[in-house]
Amino acid sequence: MSQISEHFGQDSIAPTPASERSMNFFGTFALWLAANVVITTVMTGMMFVPDISFKDAMLAILIGSLIGGVPLALTGNIGTRTGLPTMVITRASFGQKGAALPAIVNTIILIGWSWIQAYMAGLSLNYAIEYMTGYSNINLFVILTEVLVVCVTIYGHRGVESIEKWVSVAMLILSALLFFKLFTAYDASSLISMKLNENPEITGIIAFDIVVATAFSWMSTVCDFNRNCKSQKTGMWGTYLGYLLATLLAMGLGAVVSGFSILSNMEQTYDPTVLLSAYGFGLVASIVVFFSVLSTNVMALYSATMSFMNVFPKTGFWMPTLVMGILCTAGALLKETLMTHFFNFILLIATLFIPVFAIVLVDYFFLKKGQYDAEEIAFDRRGDYRYQKGVNIVAYVSYVVGAVFAYYFQYMKPLSIGSTILTFIVSGASYWILMEVSKQTSVKHNRETNINELEA
Repeated sequence: MSQISEHFGQDSIAPTPASERSMNFFGTFALWLAANVVITTVMTGMMFVPDISFKDAMLAILIGSLIGGVPLALTGNIGTRTGLPTMVITRASFGQKGAALPAIVNTIILIGWSWIQAYMAGLSLNYAIEYMTGYSNINLFVILTEVLVVCVTIYGHRGVESIEKWVSVAMLILSALLFFKLFTAYDASSLISMKLNENPEITGIIAFDIVVATAFSWMSTVCDFNRNCKSQKTGMWGTYLGYLLATLLAMGLGAVVSGFSILSNMEQTYDPTVLLSAYGFGLVASIVVFFSVLSTNVMALYSATMSFMNVFPKTGFWMPTLVMGILCTAGALLKETLMTHFFNFILLIATLFIPVFAIVLVDYFFLKKGQYDAEEIAFDRRGDYRYQKGVNIVAYVSYVVGAVFAYYFQYMKPLSIGSTILTFIVSGASYWILMEVSKQTSVKHNRETNINELEA
């Protein structure tokens, strides 16, 4: 068993040394491009049309991505500076023990997303195989998809990076083909002038808020990969530009597909395969969907493993990856049940996760002045980040304030301007104020407090 495991990834929660970092600008750009050209992002763009015009939808996607990409890149920069995975970094603000809860919740979220996306990838692979051979077996192709995901992820971050480079190039080529076929098969001018819903549920500002929320959904994983960036500059620009281009492509495709499906008197669909199948282009669409979901699922499984290791570091890397891969395969076989029940649950949990990274960013850039002791965060030798017996009560109070705000103004009394950015601001401001009042603004203070507690 040990000889077999030597060939698998040996990734750990220890800081990644500069000499072992492998991601240059292109690698970082390709990774975040491939990660976001995915069917769930296409679904987001589909939501906007015809509640708002196609022009307004593209404007909301552009501005939302430009703004939302900033905190994503900044969070990734913390990973590059420290060399630590995302959930390990939360120890610095939530405490060595307090960070366990966000890590467990993040693991559940990522496994849930993996279930949903593995089913979607299985559907697309089934369409492609059926188109070419006439054979159809959705369950089999769901299983094969997730087996492939595990086979890539189990080799660690280098396995992830290698597939993302190829997938990103393929996504650019295939996406260009899809847009070309859509705008030659359908009348582009009719998309611009199409009639809007008389009672829209989404306005331009809400669409903008949703786009920003999409960027926030990646913040729980970004450091898991950007810890391997060779430099801060290439890491930040690669992340920002890769995410920006991917969001414009995927959400733009969703808006186009939604608009043309309505104009063609078809059932509104997020799946370009359905729309393009009538023109003999469904095979290319299904391949785009399959590879995009495959690449995103690889990243989700990898980050789920790193989150799990933040709580149970002695388990190693490849065994949790294998076990969670099996769980993802079993969950994906629930198929339509995922879309009708679990999808809304995952969206709720993801919304309530936004305050976590408001707290992390404020803690690192404002309170700790961009200075973390990565070795101490990972191994807790001196107790600099233990706060109150391992838990930072201020962080948890601030999180509750932000989570309650998010839930109330997202589900109970939705705001006309959306709640994502406001949740981020309320959470970060609460944490900053409470930390200043409690005088826990530096590692030095934490160390002195721990010494006093030991002496007492």
